[in-house]
Amino acid sequence: MKVAGKIIVVTGGADGIGKALCERFHREGARKIVVVDRNAAGAEKVAASVNGIARVCDVSREEDIRSLVEETEKNIGPIALFVSNAGIGDFGGDMTNVASQPTEQWMRGWGVNVMAHVYAARACLPHMLKRGEGYFLNTASAAGLLNQIGNACYGVTKHAAVGFAEILAITHRDQGIRVSVLCPQAVDTPLLRLAGEGPQNVDGVLSPEQVAQDVIEALDQDTFLVLPHKQVLDYMRAKTANYDRWIGGMAKFARLFKKS
Repeated sequence: MKVAGKIIVVTGGADGIGKALCERFHREGARKIVVVDRNAAGAEKVAASVNGIARVCDVSREEDIRSLVEETEKNIGPIALFVSNAGIGDFGGDMTNVASQPTEQWMRGWGVNVMAHVYAARACLPHMLKRGEGYFLNTASAAGLLNQIGNACYGVTKHAAVGFAEILAITHRDQGIRVSVLCPQAVDTPLLRLAGEGPQNVDGVLSPEQVAQDVIEALDQDTFLVLPHKQVLDYMRAKTANYDRWIGGMAKFARLFKKS
């Protein structure tokens, strides 16, 4: 998919990866970018810089996403690419106790990191299927392919996000719908700075702009799995080649960070 001339919606667009994507789509010649975030001022600032439109939305509320999509389709034009990028990772708890994160945090993570993708598909698919084309870019994480030491809620919800992207791609591919799932490790964003030093930083921290470049290449090539940190593919292969060995290795890795 070439983004030039397209209408694109980006959630979590006020900063981090979302902001970098908006800026890159603009440089690539997107027709209009709808910058979506709970942070109204941040969304307005990014929208102004890309000649876009800012919208406030809580992606964990289905009615918010439905209204966003219907308003965009009616007043701006057909959504060619919906970027479901908003996500959260601060769930508290004790990293040495997988059951320590409270239920309300699990539900919050489920709403933002998983159901937001479901709501976007529900709202966009009727329009896209009628046109016989459409693209979803869902931001997950390498944690959705491997896991996240010390943050059970993040790892589990990102696994679910990857799973939903897979079934979305499988079910609707023959109807002209394309899907990419973005799974970086550490990226220099407010979310990472909040998390601080940890296992996710071991392979280096990428800039949001580098991730945006990888996304453009993936969209051009209709690539499902977008891995800005290339070594993640080797980790996936090691995991599936010998699951027990991988579990043991991850447990050893976790011990290093419990001591630090």
